[in-house]
Amino acid sequence: MIDYNDIYEMLRKEKYDEQLQAIPKSFLVDFSEYLRDRREETSDSRNLFVDSVAKSRKQFENAIALFKELILRRKKKLLNLVFIANETGIMKRDYENMLDIEKEVFDRLVKAFEDGDKRVAQVLNGTKEADEKNKMILFGQDVEQFVDFDGKDIGPFSSGELVNLDAKVAQVLVDSGKASFVDE
Repeated sequence: MIDYNDIYEMLRKEKYDEQLQAIPKSFLVDFSEYLRDRREETSDSRNLFVDSVAKSRKQFENAIALFKELILRRKKKLLNLVFIANETGIMKRDYENMLDIEKEVFDRLVKAFEDGDKRVAQVLNGTKEADEKNKMILFGQDVEQFVDFDGKDIGPFSSGELVNLDAKVAQVLVDSGKASFVDE
């Protein structure tokens, strides 16, 4: 279990060191227990020592403020590590000092940045995006009204009609031989 001094010390170390500091893996659970205990202490109005209740209440409020600042500083460092990993490809710096939640966020952010870089490269290279929303198709035969993947009624369409449809729906129609892509 942690106490107020432990939280203060963690923040102090996080504040004055550039690297992500190691904190216990059970920190969030321990802090939650700490808050629950302090909340019980401060809610006890029958306590005869009013000064100690006021002091506990103030310490409770300060602990929350320290926790918020600690998490904010760790988030900033985590974002910096994502930028470093994205630019250099080195992803393991301070990885062992991350909480499990932070590792998940880090991995998702790195993947998001990699995906963004790939999309930028596609645009710069002049290649089409793989996930185009709509495709232009030309119907080769009459097609009755049908329901698309979103549950909307589409059609009917007649032979020779040119239509801009959702890429997935267009692909199904082309695969079934009822239409052909215009731009291919």
